[in-house]
Amino acid sequence: MDTHNAPALEVVCNGLTFPTSMAFAGDGSLFVAESGLPFGGAPPGGRVWRIAPDGTRTPLIENLREPVNGLALHNGRLYVSEGGHPGRISRYETSGANREVILDNLPGPGNYHTNMVAFGPDGKLYFSQGAMTNTGIIGLDAYGLAWLRRLPHSCDIPGYPVTLRGLNVETDDPLRAPEAARTATGAFVPFGTASVPGQRVNAGLPCTAAVMRCNEDGSELELVAWGLRNAYGLGFLPDGRLLAVDQGADDRGSRPVGNVPDMLFDVRQGAWYGWPDFIGDVPVTDARYRPESGVSPAFVLANHDELPPPAPPLVRFPTHTAAVKFDVAGPGAGPWAGHLFVALFGDEVPMTAPSGPKVGRAVVRVDPAGWSLHPFAQNGLLRPIDVRFHAAQNALYIVDFGHFEMLGQGEVEAAPGSGKIWRCRF
Repeated sequence: MDTHNAPALEVVCNGLTFPTSMAFAGDGSLFVAESGLPFGGAPPGGRVWRIAPDGTRTPLIENLREPVNGLALHNGRLYVSEGGHPGRISRYETSGANREVILDNLPGPGNYHTNMVAFGPDGKLYFSQGAMTNTGIIGLDAYGLAWLRRLPHSCDIPGYPVTLRGLNVETDDPLRAPEAARTATGAFVPFGTASVPGQRVNAGLPCTAAVMRCNEDGSELELVAWGLRNAYGLGFLPDGRLLAVDQGADDRGSRPVGNVPDMLFDVRQGAWYGWPDFIGDVPVTDARYRPESGVSPAFVLANHDELPPPAPPLVRFPTHTAAVKFDVAGPGAGPWAGHLFVALFGDEVPMTAPSGPKVGRAVVRVDPAGWSLHPFAQNGLLRPIDVRFHAAQNALYIVDFGHFEMLGQGEVEAAPGSGKIWRCRF
């Protein structure tokens, strides 16, 4: 393929309703998961389809807790990540039968959810759990999130023991309406609860803003690393290294942070990836992350010296592009073999920031030789959310979530049935 020309994309399946994930079956057909989010009047409840090579679509699994954020095929079984409340991970036969819930009661509800799974060379199931908050403090921005719109919701659970500085933010208290009440809320505590300097919050398991792992059957759950705000995309390189695409903090809520990039991290056992006080290895107090309000956020943690040094990212994606899932191209991709292809869902302004241009809505390429970022495909894509390389076809498949645009005040303009699967042949 000519690296200077835009690749040719072809639609192999359309009419999907807000799909998020796919996996290849051995016979060349596809398993595709729909999120189940009820935007635009779509019926709630996630589902999994099997799409045959001739395009015939067969429903396999229905009534999943929305949003369904991940679908994987491993050792002849399907693994489904349900981000609903609470989150859970289940496995099924490829017929959709014999469901087993292998992890349940995962943290929620909150800003983010239980995300996709990936299986490592050690045979373990790895998954990420998103943060319950934007930057550690529950705020009124919960009402502005199209998929949440509720208070109270769960507070974050740290993966390592933390000591709080006692930073509290005062807001209106809608839980005491119609009184004109105010309340103060601290980090890692419920809404309306103030923290105090020196307050210790113990580590939990499962925790939030983390990558965890367990056996295939869900046993022996353990923490891998903490401080990844919302590691929506996970995957392993051929050399066995685990990578995560982490979605950066937003300019919203009680502790807004501005101009934060999404980041690609090399996930190492026992590392700390900075959240909620660092953007990678740069403190949130740095001037580059000043929000539009002009007030830089202060630290919420007092024990940085007890935590591992915050890890730097391999790649910083442009602000608000909403990097999501990725895959590594196989030998059939020619000069791009071994390169990462990353879906950029695109901005969600004004939900995630007061203002900003439309960005993302594309697939980009990352060269691991120097972790450089390059354009790949954009024309025709609405909201790419997952990519998978099909080795037998030497092709990249792209899951397109469909038409989804923010209107403000938590409202969205979304079109059920606008989701697609695209293919790009190398």
